[in-house]
Amino acid sequence: MSDRQDQIEAFLKQAGWQNASREALTADASTRTYHRLGHGGKNALLMNAPLSAEQPCCPPVATPEERRSLGYNAEARLAGPNLHAFVETARLLREAGLSAPDIYAFDAGTGLALIEDLGDDLYARYIASPDKERDLYAIAVEALAHLHQFKGAWPVSSDYTFQEYDDVALLAETRLLTQWYLPYRRGLVVTDQMLQDYDGIWMELLEKLTSPAVFVMRDYHAENLLWLPGRDGIRRTGVIDFQDGLIGQPAYDLVSLLEDARRDVLLDLVQEMRGRYVRCMKASDNNFSQAAFESDYSILAAQRNAKILGIFARLVKRDGKPKYDGLLPRVEQHFRRDLARPGLERLRDWVKNSLPTLEIE
Repeated sequence: MSDRQDQIEAFLKQAGWQNASREALTADASTRTYHRLGHGGKNALLMNAPLSAEQPCCPPVATPEERRSLGYNAEARLAGPNLHAFVETARLLREAGLSAPDIYAFDAGTGLALIEDLGDDLYARYIASPDKERDLYAIAVEALAHLHQFKGAWPVSSDYTFQEYDDVALLAETRLLTQWYLPYRRGLVVTDQMLQDYDGIWMELLEKLTSPAVFVMRDYHAENLLWLPGRDGIRRTGVIDFQDGLIGQPAYDLVSLLEDARRDVLLDLVQEMRGRYVRCMKASDNNFSQAAFESDYSILAAQRNAKILGIFARLVKRDGKPKYDGLLPRVEQHFRRDLARPGLERLRDWVKNSLPTLEIE
């Protein structure tokens, strides 16, 4: 701990913020911590991302077998301890016209960064009425559509390479349901045959997805969006927690936004915002296929919520964070609705047979 504090003090001194006031911010589900700094009438955030707290990230040329041997971060293509992922992604999002934090200073060798402070007005806190909720979600949807039309190049460097949200990563995430949620939330013994059937169903579904084509932030929801009324247009939505982003399908982040694990979004508003996204894309992209988008949305909604069920169960059981137990019922309800969509019949039957207590209709 003293060595880490020495690294922090040296980093802040080099950045010219050694005399700044410090306020610890509430930790999230990750291994990163944040402090708000005040110095000379200015604010900034200190991001503390210890390298030893994460498994290795995925080498760009690693085979599926090599990724599995390196651990879940590499298999699911999470950024892990690579601070360049945050820096490069923030730069890409700003280039695309979104309000991602500016990077004032960073040291990838120690996992420390000094970044722009976008304030405290998280969507989850700021939304107070249905009218305000509709307006804020509309801007968040328009920001996504704008990003999905971005034609800039995906950076490739010795520090960080943007990779695809491939079948290996998507399948590894779905397995969290059988690895953590079923045994620890539901008390079920998962047999080899159950796993084999489950994997087979998912591999068949994932083959139906369109080719990865847009940048996906992976955690685009009300706890990671900030309201910035002093900015114009889509830049009024500030974005954070995007370092695990990959090149994937447009539907993924819309699922993350509208099937939020942490807050209820009325079904009428969900349908309205899905329609708004489709209209935005049709207006700017003659090649946009609504049918392909709807198919991707159905598959990725079930995929994401299967993953979240597993992640939250793991946070409770392995990481000792009981607050996530209270979020599981909402995610379970999302998952039930997802399974009712056309094309997911085999997965729905598997859940009915393997997890009857989830009460799928």
